[in-house]
Amino acid sequence: MTGRQLQLLFLVLAILAVAYASPYEASFQENKFSSLAKETYFEQPVGHLNYIDDETWMQRLFTTDTYFQSGGPLFFYTGNEGPIESFMDNSGFIFTLAQEFKALLVFAEHRYYGKSLPFGNASFTKENIKYLSAEQALADFAVLVQSLKEQYKINKVVSFGGSYGGMLSAWFRFKYPNVVDGALAASAPIYIVAGGITPRTAFFEKATQDFAKANSQCPVFVREAYTMIADMAKQGDAGLQKITDAFSLCTPLKSDRVAHLEGWVRNSFTQLAMVDYPYPANFLAPLPANPVSYSCNLLLTATDRLKGLAQAAGLFYNGTAGRLPCNDIETQFIECADPTGCGTGPAATSWDYQACTEMSLPSDTNNMTDMFPPTIFDPSAYCEKTWGAKHRKGWMDTQFWGKNILAASNIIFSNGNLDPWSVGGVQQNLSDSLVAIMIEGGAHHLDLRSANPKDPPAVIAARKLERDTIAKWIK
Repeated sequence: MTGRQLQLLFLVLAILAVAYASPYEASFQENKFSSLAKETYFEQPVGHLNYIDDETWMQRLFTTDTYFQSGGPLFFYTGNEGPIESFMDNSGFIFTLAQEFKALLVFAEHRYYGKSLPFGNASFTKENIKYLSAEQALADFAVLVQSLKEQYKINKVVSFGGSYGGMLSAWFRFKYPNVVDGALAASAPIYIVAGGITPRTAFFEKATQDFAKANSQCPVFVREAYTMIADMAKQGDAGLQKITDAFSLCTPLKSDRVAHLEGWVRNSFTQLAMVDYPYPANFLAPLPANPVSYSCNLLLTATDRLKGLAQAAGLFYNGTAGRLPCNDIETQFIECADPTGCGTGPAATSWDYQACTEMSLPSDTNNMTDMFPPTIFDPSAYCEKTWGAKHRKGWMDTQFWGKNILAASNIIFSNGNLDPWSVGGVQQNLSDSLVAIMIEGGAHHLDLRSANPKDPPAVIAARKLERDTIAKWIK
């Protein structure tokens, strides 16, 4: 059987599997959606707000017209801060909806991420990266959607997104209601990034609460292990060597990198809280079911407190198999303008720039309401040195409305109660058409993922409500 025949066979099996299930409980095989879509490129202006320079670039997108029928809607995913395939492969619910509503399905990659680089490898210079912003990305989406509407004779458009993509989906409806008819903004912390609305410590407090919910002793042990690190570091080379051994570090820990190690641990715990799904998943990392409880168990059952912290934090970087012989904290965790983590690779560079310029992000820890060493984070000096950029305080609040969003309509804001980002999301209905859904037992945009037998009842109910609301928009 040829590769093409295998691909067609998979598609038929996927469709048959969904055909015999209710629309919001159907499930596709995880991480196979990119095989159902066609990769294409769309020409965009480099600067939508510049009427003199006519330079263009090619934006990458993935299109699935398998389910589309004439007169059907467009379901449009507003791409995140990374290659679009990762988000497409973890958004099975949208594929399920597209099949039911006979929709054209398009996943658009965000400029300066993945392969959508306006200046190729030179996109990350100070001169060229200045065209990276949420405003420019939204303009890309609007121009693309208008073209798709004309090409496929589409009347109704619904945008989808999770996390930063969820914020973009909501802002897309805010800014271009003439282009998009409704939006599902999953795990979209629009209040955090606006600045001054959410307390600076709220994100890390929520992450700590997730670990306390798994086991009340877990944050206690984390604090004690952090104290051990600080005490050992004061012992000089002998103490630093003990830390190196406990964490299986690839290179001996130096005194000026102790804070970096502490950040490496914190980054792991916040990421584990974000993707605390009730089944094994491979979104940000290959992880077991309920990774928060899993890591807590590693910490609580270890005979040595420090090694327990190393094992618990190492889960995110090294999985359960422990394939890495040692932990290279310098490559696994990159400090940047976002204290919750920028990730690694080129995408981290782009997000670092956005964190320096337009995004207000959670920053401080206090070791009282959270389990992390006290920090007051101010990236202004770093941002000016790295990018020559100064954060425009209040601009995001002005540009994307802050908390004054009642003029908007047709937006679903969904959040999981396990997700640290939920503290900056819309958690209450604001009007009949600004609907908030809180998902008990849900982590970061769990509702966008494929249905799974281990899904909590709340996410099944959330998907049904989302499906019914979208049906009203496109009727």
